[in-house]
Amino acid sequence: MVVTLPAFTDIHVHFREPGQTYKETILSGSRAAARGGYTLVCAMPNLDPVPDSPGTLAVEQAAIDRDAAITVLPYCSITKGRKGRELVDFEALKSRCVAFSDDGSGVQDGDIMLRAMEAAARADVILAAHCEDNTLLKGGYIHEGRYAREHGHRGICSESEWGQIRRDLELCEKTGCRYHVCHISTRESVALIREAKARGVRVSCETAPHYLALCEEDLREDGRFKMNPPLRSAEDREALIEGLLDGTIDAIATDHAPHSAEEKSRGLEGSAMGIVGLETAFPVLYTKLVRSGRVPLERLVEALTEGPRRIFRLPPAPQDRVLVELDTPFTIQSSSFASMGRSTPFEGWEVYGRVLETIHNGKTVYKYDKAF
Repeated sequence: MVVTLPAFTDIHVHFREPGQTYKETILSGSRAAARGGYTLVCAMPNLDPVPDSPGTLAVEQAAIDRDAAITVLPYCSITKGRKGRELVDFEALKSRCVAFSDDGSGVQDGDIMLRAMEAAARADVILAAHCEDNTLLKGGYIHEGRYAREHGHRGICSESEWGQIRRDLELCEKTGCRYHVCHISTRESVALIREAKARGVRVSCETAPHYLALCEEDLREDGRFKMNPPLRSAEDREALIEGLLDGTIDAIATDHAPHSAEEKSRGLEGSAMGIVGLETAFPVLYTKLVRSGRVPLERLVEALTEGPRRIFRLPPAPQDRVLVELDTPFTIQSSSFASMGRSTPFEGWEVYGRVLETIHNGKTVYKYDKAF
């Protein structure tokens, strides 16, 4: 059965240009997005140069204008150079970017985050926070749980995420800032955000497909299973699904993070953190959550379309559609990806929900070719 759905929106991708084009480019990343059914994505600012001023942002914007196959909206950083010390000029940048984030590194200094939220509230912009307390990491690289203990790995505790979320929610409530939490992975994070929303705090959040489909029980001694935050416990995954169902989680974002094959070949300890996700998100989520009866198709689609657009006040795109085949299984093969990244924990999975065609501004930007 082929269905027509609103095209998807991803508010958290890494396209690596400028600075690391051996991993991904605007061209390859946007083509991967189109292949996954996405027509709008928001690109994170961990780039070189960091988009922290109109001049440095112009470098990324030139690549977007030249090569993007779909709509790509850039983030700017919260602090200059993403170094966590000096704030960027929000007023000078707010008309040129979708939001502000130091993604890849949390803002460690609470006083700096307070000043950022005060300035963001005045400018009426969104701070999208990568929440991670560096003092609690202690060299960890997977979840501090059963798998880490049994296999001799250094773990990352859940508090490194939810502790900083708790700090930021207090600051957000104080300042009235519009605050978005990136890639939540723990049950404590869900609970804190649910409670804050009930109090009227201006907070939104996202999680990623891999946190909804996998947990530490699925880990293998392979860099394909290493990302930040890490895969957590089965209980954390259940809390995320419940948060998606009750609306605590506003959106699903892929955190598409391509690396070279060599960078992902060093096992769990030595590999770079991050996996690709644009081309697997819908089929994995449809197969794992919808076909299993856990999540209605309508709720999944909303979290991939209206939810992310609502957070960032992005207008609807009625001409953007995606055609999906729901009933025919296929196997995920990273060798067919349009992305330059190939590292996915879903390699070899049999899934349903193949994207057949993606339409952007009334024009086809991707069409499935059985010979591909």
